Amino acid sequence: MTTTRFAPSPTGYLHLGHAHSALFAYDQAAGGRFLLRHEDIDPGRCRPEFIAAIEEDLGWLGLSWPQPVRRQSQHMDDYAQALTKLEEMGLLYPCFCTRTDIAREIEQSGHAPHGPDGPLYPGICRGLSRDDRPHALRLDMAKAVALAGPLRWYDRAEGWQDAQPQLFGDVVLARKDTPTSYHLAVTVDDALQGVTLVTRGVDLFAASHLHRLLQALLGLPVPEWHHHRLLTDEHGKRFAKRDKSLTLRALRDAGKTPDEVRRLAGFTSF
Repeated sequence: MTTTRFAPSPTGYLHLGHAHSALFAYDQAAGGRFLLRHEDIDPGRCRPEFIAAIEEDLGWLGLSWPQPVRRQSQHMDDYAQALTKLEEMGLLYPCFCTRTDIAREIEQSGHAPHGPDGPLYPGICRGLSRDDRPHALRLDMAKAVALAGPLRWYDRAEGWQDAQPQLFGDVVLARKDTPTSYHLAVTVDDALQGVTLVTRGVDLFAASHLHRLLQALLGLPVPEWHHHRLLTDEHGKRFAKRDKSLTLRALRDAGKTPDEVRRLAGFTSF
């Protein structure tokens, strides 16, 4: 049985791009399980009212999902256990750097290799031990890749991929102000929830290289992936939360029906 999920961050109202992603996941479940998950690990931006609005909008679109809905903020112990395992394997190190420290080091080095999330971390704190100062936890990518060995993953649109997690460098897995990161939390959640097919936009295609590595290191099951196209406007610009006129509730208030919004989101049948 296929299990998919739609996992928005409750930092604003859903827009047409979200509708496309949710409907895509629902369609791909094909009689299996479609899960809703709230990725609310950012306490500064996530709001309870957006969680309620997300569920209301998806219900209005005609989607349903089992209860309870997983909220990442309520499961920090799960991510802590994963971090402990990685630390016991000698794969994590504390990072005390500020963004200014990192930018200064990159500028002084005269070059800045870039990865999917921006300039790669230059390794300032690699080899340091923890102390009482606030710090993030980074993955020692060279050690992790050497330990895991060659890995592959399968995307239903693009076929087999040789995993290239080194694209991310020494990625942060726990932040100073939040005891996890998107990359760690989503990987752990998908495993715990039994997700067999990860559907998301092509803008997150590269992230799957890293998530495949984390699965190998943590001994987690490996799903398939299907990265879908991004919905764009007539100018080729992708929809974003700042496009308030195209939120689902704005479209609903303008008199659009669920059928009409599903068609706008690229689904002519449901």
